[in-house]
Amino acid sequence: MTHWWEHFGLRQPPFGLTPDTRFFFPALPHQEAYETLLYALSAGEGFLVVDGEVGTGKTLLLRRLLNTLPARWQAAFVPNPGLDPRGLYAAIANEFGVPADGTREDLLHRLERHFIALAQQDRQPVVLVDEAQALPADTLEAVRLLTNLETENRKLLQVVLFGQPELMDRLHEKSTRQILTRISFHAVLRPLERQEVAAYVAHRLKVAGGGGALFSWWAEHALWRVSRGLPRLLNIIAAKAMMLAYGRGAQRVTYRHVMAAARDTLAARKGVSIATLAWGLSLLGLTAAAAAGWRLLG
Repeated sequence: MTHWWEHFGLRQPPFGLTPDTRFFFPALPHQEAYETLLYALSAGEGFLVVDGEVGTGKTLLLRRLLNTLPARWQAAFVPNPGLDPRGLYAAIANEFGVPADGTREDLLHRLERHFIALAQQDRQPVVLVDEAQALPADTLEAVRLLTNLETENRKLLQVVLFGQPELMDRLHEKSTRQILTRISFHAVLRPLERQEVAAYVAHRLKVAGGGGALFSWWAEHALWRVSRGLPRLLNIIAAKAMMLAYGRGAQRVTYRHVMAAARDTLAARKGVSIATLAWGLSLLGLTAAAAAGWRLLG
């Protein structure tokens, strides 16, 4: 049985939703954030924040950072931040291979001893927290207490929080302002621009084994409009559009395939009318230009 992506000469689906770092696309804000995170961690900065709207690629950036950290870093990944302070300490302890039983104070002391031992080996622990806007207030305070651990010349622990824009709203609250004053680096991931969408689509198709221009210019333009440049939404619509093209025996994905896929995607529906209007206005402009040309020729 032929899979739909094989119909287009691909080895695998190009627009999956799992954070596969092979598909990481170095759009300007993502690449700048990645490089600055590496620099800030190398410089020993203690508290770093990356925020962006839902679907802008925060988790994929986190995974890329996690997979490419130099060997001297020991990383703990916390994907579920909705934990109480003890639960957070236990999750971090598990990631670092430290016994996770006992009280919150027991865990804090064990983690401190582990971090000191790493420092003596010239190694650096870092905790990466995804969806950090969901951290309860007392758990945010527990994170701050962890970053209090330091020697005379270095932080014993570095923390990177990845979250939605609400995270910064949380950190501006009176109860968490002590954390805000410690943030040494803050990056914002914006949606992709029109030209970045074309490069993004080409990149993912190439990683999946493709070569040529599978999406028409208008299809890419519609993708940008209906997805609003959000990579996650773009992936959903692009995959559906390819399935529609496959089902109709087409070799390329067209504007109509993308718009049909967008209408079938709840999160994209408010972008459909914008894309339709833009397409109609562009066609109107082309028609007017053609008519003017005929008048000149006449």
